[in-house]
Amino acid sequence: MFGYVNINRQELSEEAGKIYQSYYCGLCRKLKETAGRRGQLLLNYDMTFLVVLLTGLYEPQEKEEASFTCKLHPTKKRCSRINEFTKYAADMNIILSFQNFEDDWRDNHSYAKKAFAKLLGKDYLRIKETYPRQVAAVEKYLSDLEEMERVKETNIDLVAGLTGTMLGEIFAYKEDMWADELRCLGFYLGKFIYLMDAYEDVTKDKKNGCYNPLIRIYDEDSKDFDTFCKLMLTSMISEAAKSFERLPILLHADILRNILYSGVWCRYEYNQLKRQKKEASQAKRAKHSENHASEDACEVDKMEG
Repeated sequence: MFGYVNINRQELSEEAGKIYQSYYCGLCRKLKETAGRRGQLLLNYDMTFLVVLLTGLYEPQEKEEASFTCKLHPTKKRCSRINEFTKYAADMNIILSFQNFEDDWRDNHSYAKKAFAKLLGKDYLRIKETYPRQVAAVEKYLSDLEEMERVKETNIDLVAGLTGTMLGEIFAYKEDMWADELRCLGFYLGKFIYLMDAYEDVTKDKKNGCYNPLIRIYDEDSKDFDTFCKLMLTSMISEAAKSFERLPILLHADILRNILYSGVWCRYEYNQLKRQKKEASQAKRAKHSENHASEDACEVDKMEG
């Protein structure tokens, strides 16, 4: 589900892009330190956003490491920035991944995912002791989502709200004066993520008979479906942006605005282009078939004549 909260590199300055990359690399290195090389496989952009967000809000001391070589990208020197929120985001990354693997095992009986979850088991228990509130929120989210899927809940706002509530608890790093606003930001961003994922998968889920609360809306009005979803997505990210603007963030505000106002739409626009190309290709094939049918009819007429 995650992977939508990314930067738009074309709209970001070169300096800001390097800063963002350094937090991304810092999170990767912290995941390796925490959970070994398997931890690096869990890395995602959504938790990098969380690192930059909390860093911008609380402005902690950081450790910078310049010009190191990454084994995954050996041809280019990398830089990293690590602070207390890097470790927090790495732990949240592990919690979300563990539960995702467990969910895949329950749904699809994927032995590979079950094995990966087992490898993260000790880390999960350690993190649960340190952040019981956040882990409880993730566990409740998956339990509630499983129930929604079982009864085939069609209230899209209700289902998307589960992801929002869960992510809100993760965004609220600690109970202080900013916790409620961070929860609000995480809530609407979480709803946006769920809706974007459901929108992207609606035709595939319909074909495979999988649960997706948007299928009913798609079936009822496929002509206006895209417009309806775009309005929902815009509304969610607009509310998330409002919460962000109410926070007193100056540090890295340009990166955060790039993500909230532009980056979150990159995958949407990419999928729209793919869909348009597919539709154009289908239309071209249909026209080609129609032309062949006309030619065949003409040949038949000539023969009969």
